[in-house]
Amino acid sequence: MRTYRLRTTALAAATAGLALALTACGGSDSAGGPSANPAATKSADKPVSTGTVTPSGEGASAAPSAAPSAGKVTGTGTAAATPAKAGSGGKDTGDTTGDSYAYTHPCSARNLTVKVTFPTGTPATVRVITVTNNGSTSCGLDYFPTVGFSAKGSALGLQATAPGGLGGAPAYPVHPGATAYAAVDLNPSGGNGPVADEVNVLADKEHMPNADGASLQLAKPGSVAHPKVGLYRTNTRDALTAF
Repeated sequence: MRTYRLRTTALAAATAGLALALTACGGSDSAGGPSANPAATKSADKPVSTGTVTPSGEGASAAPSAAPSAGKVTGTGTAAATPAKAGSGGKDTGDTTGDSYAYTHPCSARNLTVKVTFPTGTPATVRVITVTNNGSTSCGLDYFPTVGFSAKGSALGLQATAPGGLGGAPAYPVHPGATAYAAVDLNPSGGNGPVADEVNVLADKEHMPNADGASLQLAKPGSVAHPKVGLYRTNTRDALTAF
């Protein structure tokens, strides 16, 4: 299992997010994506609805929030999460598809599909965010997504906390066609909190402006109290233990 370098950037409170009016199916949560729709594939997760997004083009703020700025939905489609190959620990080949290339080339939101799912067998308070690289080259992500929460279009002012004390590789590599998985626990302590009906996701706060984020509707709203987000991993099982 990889470890990652310490990130000290402050996570800002969630603001009004990019609204993706997308329909969930099969009990999974819905999601939004980039300027290109990925091909449908098979996965252990249930199918989810996805859409294409054109970022607004606004510049990055000094401290990106979990909720992105407004964007525009340009299409819809249906896809399942692609099994991940990123960060597998294989040898770097020195070409554009290896880990070394990803370390120096941050992912572009236009080449990513971001979704939120509720896989069968996961705890009731947990959702899984997937980030798929639709590009032809590897790219690097920050080690966890920035996640906030909203209800009826209004930010709740809550943001998921990530693990600290990280060190290691300069980025989380995502190979072409691969998917990075990160689990989010809305209410790990079972406390009282407001009910969220969407999550606001920025896949890489280190390199993306708020406009590149997405607000993803939850098929099953949940109470949010002291939420946590885990590190990106290569599959759902590993993501559930990476808090």
